[in-house]
Amino acid sequence: MKIEKDINKINENEFTAIFGSVFEKSEWIAAETFKLKPFKNSQDLIDKMIKIYETCSNDKITKILNLHPKLAIEKKLTSFSSKEQTGAKLDQCSKEELDEFNQLNFDYEKKFQFPFIIAVKGKNKNEILENFRSRINNDYLKEFQEAKKQVIKIALSRLNEILDTN
Repeated sequence: MKIEKDINKINENEFTAIFGSVFEKSEWIAAETFKLKPFKNSQDLIDKMIKIYETCSNDKITKILNLHPKLAIEKKLTSFSSKEQTGAKLDQCSKEELDEFNQLNFDYEKKFQFPFIIAVKGKNKNEILENFRSRINNDYLKEFQEAKKQVIKIALSRLNEILDTN
């Protein structure tokens, strides 16, 4: 999706509609970013949006993490999540793979109190499963930090797609 007009000329409703899903179901980040106009360029917008996320309290970060879908088994997905999971072939899992995703999602969420988060773009379901199997053994602090980093990777990928900065 390429924005055809100057991002500083977009009104708040348009801005939130365009950027509201960059952070999964956290439109408020786009609304806060809008208040920081004018943007010098696309990178300035990206930097400001990421900074809003990075400066959130741990409680707020946990809430954002919990808005992410469970990989391979969640049915209600945002358009970004749907496209990303389809690209990783998570919609084509065998019964055994689905069973493993189901069990890993359950065990992971029970242990960490948020869903497993990984930037799936450019990965296949086997890489994602290997990552899942490994990361479930992390301690809480290490995994919380990794989940935060993965959210940033997802957001940057989405921002680059929206702003066509790849």
